[in-house]
Amino acid sequence: MANELNNVGIGTKLIHAGAEPDPLTGAIMTPIYQTSTFKQASPGVTKGFDYSRAGNPTRQALEASLAAIENGKYGLAFSSGVAATDAVIKLLSPGDEVIAATDMYGGTYRLFAQLFEKFGIHFHYVDMKDPANIQTKVNANTKLIWTETPTNPLINITDIEAVAAIAKKAGALLCVDNTFASPYLQNPLNWGADIVVHSATKYLGGHSDVVLGAVIVNDKDLYERLYFIQKSSGAVPGPQDCFLVLRGIKTLHVRMDRHGENGAKIAHALRNNPKVAVVHWCGFEDHPGYQIAKKQMRNFGGMLSFELKNDSIQEVNRVVTSTKIITLAESLGGVESLINHPASMTHASIPREERIKNGLNDGLIRLSVGIEDAADLIADLTQAIG
Repeated sequence: MANELNNVGIGTKLIHAGAEPDPLTGAIMTPIYQTSTFKQASPGVTKGFDYSRAGNPTRQALEASLAAIENGKYGLAFSSGVAATDAVIKLLSPGDEVIAATDMYGGTYRLFAQLFEKFGIHFHYVDMKDPANIQTKVNANTKLIWTETPTNPLINITDIEAVAAIAKKAGALLCVDNTFASPYLQNPLNWGADIVVHSATKYLGGHSDVVLGAVIVNDKDLYERLYFIQKSSGAVPGPQDCFLVLRGIKTLHVRMDRHGENGAKIAHALRNNPKVAVVHWCGFEDHPGYQIAKKQMRNFGGMLSFELKNDSIQEVNRVVTSTKIITLAESLGGVESLINHPASMTHASIPREERIKNGLNDGLIRLSVGIEDAADLIADLTQAIG
């Protein structure tokens, strides 16, 4: 079916990519192959699988789906989004340099600064809202440019096409963390990226019931290097987790449309609230990245953040603990709405002076807007803000 999906709509592709009926039983849903090992006809003679760390039929179906929905050729699934990021950085060697965005998920920063720096990989952090800032850090040792768009949590936008041109000229790889947009809203490979990373825990799974990561590429050599890392390091997901993400992908398009609709309504409601100082959402026409987001994305998504006029820690804590429908929790991208205080939760691993310098203030509140009725979410935020 893979070739038949090349020219179909995104909704059709999301439902059918990687989902071949089971040849043994005709089951429409991919079976959960809950096995660690596989019978061999003779030593080294298999039916394509020998040990589930190296490959599993359920994971293979998910990886085929991931590749197809990102318009890539090769997909790899990992045990978490951070494990996927870890695999990409393991492509590098001591002395190599990475140019990364100043605004990024705190777990990514922690991995870069506290783990890989001590192995001799050096990271430069620049504001990627202006691609020219990247150029100032490019040198002969630059091997990777790492960005998110939209960013976590300030919803900044990176021009993927412009950054890809810089990477190509430098002979470096461009990796885009596409978690906030999902493959439904944005396909970085189409704009020149070499690698796409996802925390599939988020929108791809979509129901806050699985932890999984993904990497998608087009280049065969790059895929083989990443597969070697996947197999050797062993940070692979189990078959039931793969099954859950496969199931989530089938409804990604309808969920993302609703996330986007609700996100727009809540962003405007918050902007009109007299107690809110600023709302970070890339769908506002006066957002610095609006035109680029409009070019790269199908809609502006359901992720936003905001700051109160009274941004004392006491007031912020009161607001985030006062919602009745929206839940105070880590993560994002599920059908339910979540509220988060990045400075003490998802981005606590970034030193405060670094956070403040990059615009992530102590009073910032992040919202993952779910697919509930928007009016109920607006009412909940209004009563919480007071």
